[in-house]
Amino acid sequence: MTAPIATTSTPAVSAVADAVSDLVAELERQPPGQVSPSVYETGRLVADAPWLTGHGRRLAYLLGQQGVDGAWGAAGGYALVPTASAVEALLAELVRADPAGPGAPTRADLVRAGTRGLLALAGRLAAGGAMPDTPAADLIVPALAARIDAHLTRLHHGDDASASEMPRALPPVDRRRLNTVDALLDTDRPVPDKLWHAYEVLGPAAAGRTEVSPVAGAVGASPAATAAWLGHRRSADRSARAYLDEVVSRHGGPVPCCTPITVFERSWTLATLSRVGLPARPSPELIAELVAALGPRGAATGPGLPADADTTSATLYALARLGRPVDPVSLDHYDLGSHFCTWRGEDGHSVTTNAHVLEALGWHSRHTGDGATRYAPRVAALAGWLCERQQRDGHWADRWHASPYYATCCVVLALARYAPPGTATACIDRAVDWVLATQRADGGWGRWSSTAEETAYAVHILLGPGHRDRPEVPSSVRRALAHLPVETTDHPPLWHDKDLYAPLLIVRAAVLAARHLALGVVAPSAYAVGVSDSRGHDHDRLS
Repeated sequence: MTAPIATTSTPAVSAVADAVSDLVAELERQPPGQVSPSVYETGRLVADAPWLTGHGRRLAYLLGQQGVDGAWGAAGGYALVPTASAVEALLAELVRADPAGPGAPTRADLVRAGTRGLLALAGRLAAGGAMPDTPAADLIVPALAARIDAHLTRLHHGDDASASEMPRALPPVDRRRLNTVDALLDTDRPVPDKLWHAYEVLGPAAAGRTEVSPVAGAVGASPAATAAWLGHRRSADRSARAYLDEVVSRHGGPVPCCTPITVFERSWTLATLSRVGLPARPSPELIAELVAALGPRGAATGPGLPADADTTSATLYALARLGRPVDPVSLDHYDLGSHFCTWRGEDGHSVTTNAHVLEALGWHSRHTGDGATRYAPRVAALAGWLCERQQRDGHWADRWHASPYYATCCVVLALARYAPPGTATACIDRAVDWVLATQRADGGWGRWSSTAEETAYAVHILLGPGHRDRPEVPSSVRRALAHLPVETTDHPPLWHDKDLYAPLLIVRAAVLAARHLALGVVAPSAYAVGVSDSRGHDHDRLS
């Protein structure tokens, strides 16, 4: 169990300390992790696993999440994947011989929602434009479009009156990437492990691949992938069925894209808290489990996913800050010379992955006997690579999160602590200028509107090492404090998976850590928590 945090402070500060203790305890109470439900993933279970408990609840969830414009999901291109999934799921239900039982939405409800969704999806596909860089989007959209067209053909050819207002087909979709993957699956050549996370859209050719099998019951750490894999088996796999039953029971029907996220959730949360000096005190057992998660190639986000440099770096950094440093030699596997890949064969690059690598290597360079010799040159080069990727207005953007405030926060905090002296000062100053210039009238920050999560990242940037004394910062932080509540679970999904999602405890840790820093500016004389000083300064010490 976690120990309570001692405080000598105001009630507001004590509330943060209590919330941190509860948060760390929650990491142990629910090891699979807490993730927001996904329209995309839930739609795949509706279509591919109607036999699974909670089918009616999942249908009702899809109808409840539909927007006023008929689409699902966030603005712009982010709506394509969830809308395609929801539409295909509703049409699959309409053509199914054995429709959902009592308690499920009526057929008329499904027709109305499906028709509105089809029109919204067709409009977006006809308009074209690039899709956001979410995992497997270039496979998911064409695969689901083909299924939707097949459902429409069946409905119209059957003279189903309910289909009278539905289009007969969707606009053409680029299938080149999907065709390439289909051709690979038909060969004996190795298939990248990352593809199994989207097994549900890989088609019949995937069923013949013997190398994919459940890990801890899950295929690719995905309920949808696991359900589709089960559908390809002649006899049920007990571990896979148990995994699906447990996920559905835990989430009450709708499901997230990725679960469990044990290592991801624990490493990000503990790193965030310790980075600002909040004493996170997990049990020895939890720390031992994090150490055990680090194999020769590092750690993976979830069972059945490949190890990656991002989760590995966060785990290494969290353990180091908690007093259990592990040699970061596993990161060598991801070193491309100029920068680090998230995994081998990655399309593109991630600045946040490289920021986390910089933290992991930077800590060891500074704190271990041979670290300076082994890692200092790599740290300097990586800091330079990150500076080169800054946008003209001062922010960074990344492939793992919809908000530039997350990417900018990750990079600024890594550079401020571990870049060689003076090499990143101008970059950090431009980032701070950008944050100050983009604060909203209500005092918060956000890509689409003010959110607690994005406001937290902005405050972390403003109150990071070395620039908290700028004269504009205190007033900006005071205006932001109202957006940093101690208790809230209302976090819009901003993180990239097949669908946007929110890792709830990770976001909560970011908000609590930012509130901790903000209170140190608003009421410094009353503030003292754990090992941090009265203003929340991080001296890069072990907590």
